[in-house]
Amino acid sequence: MSDQPTYRTVDKFDRIMGALVNLPDVAHTKPSTVVAISPLIGEAQTFIIQTFRQTEIGDTIFVQYMDGESKIRLAIPPEAANAIARQRDAITTKNRKRAAKAEAAKRKAAGIRPGFMKNRKA
Repeated sequence: MSDQPTYRTVDKFDRIMGALVNLPDVAHTKPSTVVAISPLIGEAQTFIIQTFRQTEIGDTIFVQYMDGESKIRLAIPPEAANAIARQRDAITTKNRKRAAKAEAAKRKAAGIRPGFMKNRKA
């Protein structure tokens, strides 16, 4: 046995979170715990999610994932968080356009004129 003391190094997750805590230009949310249960398997997955927003830098999202066999901790940097937000907005826009086109086609088939054409002569 060695008489050398062993030191625990601080991982990236802890270093990044520690660097953001108590800074004057950083606001953060409370940690949110989400439990997702797979319907067929019945296996539970637990996510703890917390967001830190630093002025002029962006959002850093901390995700802690646990299931029956593993534990993973991720610090998602502002660049990746922005990409996630952009993709979510793009999908929302696509779905809204698709729904609006379907609704317009349904109204046209029913003979309902759009509001901007109601005062026009046929």
